[in-house]
Amino acid sequence: MANLNYKHLRYFWTVARTGSIARAAAQLHLAPQSISGQLSEFADSLGVELFRKAGRGLELTDMGRRILGHADTIFGAGDELLEAVRDQGASVAAPFRVGCADSVSKLIASRVVEPALHLATPVRLICREGRLDSLVAELAVHRLDLIIADRPMPAHFSVRGHSHLLGQSGMTAFATPALAARFGSDFPHCLDGAPMLLPGEDFAIYHRLLRWLDESRVHPRIVGEFDDSAMMKAFGQRGAGVFFSPTVIAPQVSEQYGVTALGQADALVEQVYGISTERGLRHPASVAIGAAARATFVT
Repeated sequence: MANLNYKHLRYFWTVARTGSIARAAAQLHLAPQSISGQLSEFADSLGVELFRKAGRGLELTDMGRRILGHADTIFGAGDELLEAVRDQGASVAAPFRVGCADSVSKLIASRVVEPALHLATPVRLICREGRLDSLVAELAVHRLDLIIADRPMPAHFSVRGHSHLLGQSGMTAFATPALAARFGSDFPHCLDGAPMLLPGEDFAIYHRLLRWLDESRVHPRIVGEFDDSAMMKAFGQRGAGVFFSPTVIAPQVSEQYGVTALGQADALVEQVYGISTERGLRHPASVAIGAAARATFVT
């Protein structure tokens, strides 16, 4: 076998990460035909099949996935090298990059991540928000050090990562004072027939909440579902319906949105996870976040 062609490896890695030759070609500013030809040369030089057709797109073979794992490590190390060179002699703090899944409350995420700002050696906090699957893809190529999520990393992701339960909290129901005056007694039975706002199906708490309502034998009138927890609370602030939020941030929710707590559902639990690679697990900021979270949440 010839020596590894790193240019060809870069093309393969980009196609695998973008999902198509066309998108990879646009990202690399090359013609799709050029990318396709170089991929064929790369596969021939290795003597393996890297992709197979899947409908109108491509999917990795088993060997392709193994090679992708090595490519993630190689190019992630290259990014770290360039970052170290850029930071050499600079007075700015080293970056600590956190991805917050959009299914995690902003109040919870800020409380969990905030200890990273109080290290003996300062860091420059860089926060990204998005869907968990896109954040895991960023973690795989070392563009994130840590992900804050409401569930562990799903098993179907081919990423060498680790999920750690940072904490968990029961849930509290909130409503405006006017709505609470109409439905605010004998919790949780007061929720029967009350207008209710739910988090979207992508939230880990979604199905737990529906199951808890069923087990409590209450049947609220669902008036909306929201993929953004802040928007759900904003509608709740305007009196559109009752909504749930983690009990650990209940005072902040009441103050920020001008709502009243109707009651606590301790059996309804929201969890917060930290997801990172082996490298991220050793980062001092990750250690500080884990320690502070264990002291803050009821686990």
